[in-house]
Amino acid sequence: MKKVFLLVLISAFATSVFSQPTSQIRPIQWFSFEDALMYNSERAAFGLPTKKLFVDVYTDWCGWCKRMDATTFSHPVIAELLNSDWIPVKLNAERTDTVIINEQTFVNENPGGRGGSHQLAQVLLQGQMGYPSVVLIDETGRPIQVLPGYKTAPQLEMMLRYFYTNEYRTTDWEEYQKTFQGIIRE
Repeated sequence: MKKVFLLVLISAFATSVFSQPTSQIRPIQWFSFEDALMYNSERAAFGLPTKKLFVDVYTDWCGWCKRMDATTFSHPVIAELLNSDWIPVKLNAERTDTVIINEQTFVNENPGGRGGSHQLAQVLLQGQMGYPSVVLIDETGRPIQVLPGYKTAPQLEMMLRYFYTNEYRTTDWEEYQKTFQGIIRE
């Protein structure tokens, strides 16, 4: 059944990508955290390479989160990078449901209350609850980096390419910035 689900998902994704005119901007296809993990698991089951996760941790009341959605995440280069190279995830840090991952349960112990952040967000952000924040997770499920704060499209392009290409393993961030040639000019 899982294989059928993945085949339908991949087929729908390919149809949506290849049926669009190249001039049309395709918005970011956000996943929930749980769906992103399942998608990677299904890819692995089919012998396909797994992908890194890009987790946008936000809250509904965060003005900078809304601005990042309206500017950075709506930029066509950023949308293309996230859709093609990563599994983009939206995670509301104040979600109120229960999440079970690898038999571990995560809840929001104070839903609707002041400081009522979800345990999953707390773990991903390593207790540093600032919004917006991005959490990068490698193909094996290990955290790579937490990137706190608002990012412009040029800043995020550089970060996405640095971590996607695994340059972070061999090249210092300061050195990488000196030689980076991005596509976005703003």
